[in-house]
Amino acid sequence: MFRMVVERRRLESRVRSRTRQAIIRAAVEVLGVDSAASLSDIADAAGVSRTTVHRYFAERADLLEAISQDALERFALGAERADLDTGSAAEALDRLCQELFELGDVVLLLFSEPQLITGSEWEEENDADRAMRRVVERGHREGAIDQELSPSWVAEIVWHLLYAAWRHTKDGASKHESLRLCLHSLHKLITPATR
Repeated sequence: MFRMVVERRRLESRVRSRTRQAIIRAAVEVLGVDSAASLSDIADAAGVSRTTVHRYFAERADLLEAISQDALERFALGAERADLDTGSAAEALDRLCQELFELGDVVLLLFSEPQLITGSEWEEENDADRAMRRVVERGHREGAIDQELSPSWVAEIVWHLLYAAWRHTKDGASKHESLRLCLHSLHKLITPATR
């Protein structure tokens, strides 16, 4: 009996987690198209009732905060999967761009709604930031990244090129071509000039 109760609670917890994630993903999609979309629009896109959305997120601000936190977690996971401490700096940056490219919808939303990226979590250096800094420093030592480009500047270049690639995809280009252009441009921008 006890085992059945524990198993039922685990199942309910997984269902709640999936529902919460479905609402967040739907919100990213809907708000990315229309930042003034209502919670009803988001509920429709998630396939749940508005009451269900309110059960998980009492206020719109709570949902926006959840989107922000989810984005941070997804970026950290992408950086972790990119295994930035392995291989050459150029290879590591390529892997990072490939991982982050898959997060296009959420990043497009964050770029268009900058209030989502405020708060201490966004301002504090995290593991992904430190890994990126190590990649750039390694690239400086390897001679693959121009010494004039600081780690924070290279990070800005990466994010802006990814944004351009996502916009290019939204304008009808294939994902493959957009990512190829992003990586090509990145290498052109960070490689030291030869005299």
